[in-house]
Amino acid sequence: MTTRDPDDLTRPTRIKGRGAGSNREGRFEALTKTMEDDGWYRDEEPAPRPRTQVSIERARSIISRNESPDIPFNQSINPYRGCEHGCNYCYARPSHAYLNLSPGLDFETRLFAKTNAAERLRAELAKPGYVCEPITLGANTDAYQPIEREHRITREIVEVLHACRHPLTIITKNALVERDLDLLAPMANEGLVQVFVSIGTLDNRLASTLEPRATAPHRRMQSIENLHVAGVPCGVLVAPIIPAVTDMHIEHVLKQAAANGANIAGYTVLRLPLELKELFREWLDLHVPDRAGHVMSLIRQMRGGRDYDARFGVRMRGEGPYADLIRQRFALACRKLKLGRSRELKLDCSRFVPPRTPSPQGNLF
Repeated sequence: MTTRDPDDLTRPTRIKGRGAGSNREGRFEALTKTMEDDGWYRDEEPAPRPRTQVSIERARSIISRNESPDIPFNQSINPYRGCEHGCNYCYARPSHAYLNLSPGLDFETRLFAKTNAAERLRAELAKPGYVCEPITLGANTDAYQPIEREHRITREIVEVLHACRHPLTIITKNALVERDLDLLAPMANEGLVQVFVSIGTLDNRLASTLEPRATAPHRRMQSIENLHVAGVPCGVLVAPIIPAVTDMHIEHVLKQAAANGANIAGYTVLRLPLELKELFREWLDLHVPDRAGHVMSLIRQMRGGRDYDARFGVRMRGEGPYADLIRQRFALACRKLKLGRSRELKLDCSRFVPPRTPSPQGNLF
């Protein structure tokens, strides 16, 4: 029997440890692929196991800025392109198309590490016109994804921000954030940091298919407690809320997070921009085929009859009766648990000290 070509990733299939089921081409690719049955493939053959590849990228700039009115921060840093966590629902997947790579498996297996991030950050913070505002790590791809253990780019960035007393927010699904408590705890004492741990469900089995290489939900809950004990303010993001898949877990996640020391909470509902629509449909067909039609129907009810509505103000929360019900449930649970809301977050920008520009004469003081 002929074995399956390990590079043939066009056929949607379950792949252990990966969130996407195919390597669907991006919207900018000039060539498209179609699947044809040549009679050789057999269903019992194992699915391919694509390996993670990391390429080095030398960034020209490192602080990204946005003017989106529904995003509660203006500055962010993404140390990596792509994310090994492999969250099937990740809204950042379509960005891989700009690299002529697939938003599918390429997004979670062909990664780029910005190894000069700390160097560029020092240079940008030292500019005379720089205005201090909180910087968010993990806005697009997770700064503490598994490859951070080796590359330590996020660690170097936090070291720069710590030295400059610059305010920082972190969003992550990985317990690796605890590694940097020696930096985060002193920053917390000066009101310079807030960590958000993203947890959409407490069901480990479900999480293993939705976000296969992220830290397991119960371990993320432990991270909230460990951060709290260390004096680092920690919140929970219930994100994304997926109708008929994770929405039944909203109150359970918030209750457990509050019990573990979370002080603030936020949420988003699933959004499916560009290629993500088809990738998510593949996940539904592979993992919950009995609910696939119902899930997509509920999503469209929140998006004006479409798979996605990109308008500011509604893209994060949706609209309509179902979206209103989620909003009311979330608000009620937060009130009962005395959890603040993420939009209320305030960090101290007055302590910022710009890094010194290197001088060939050295420093006298």
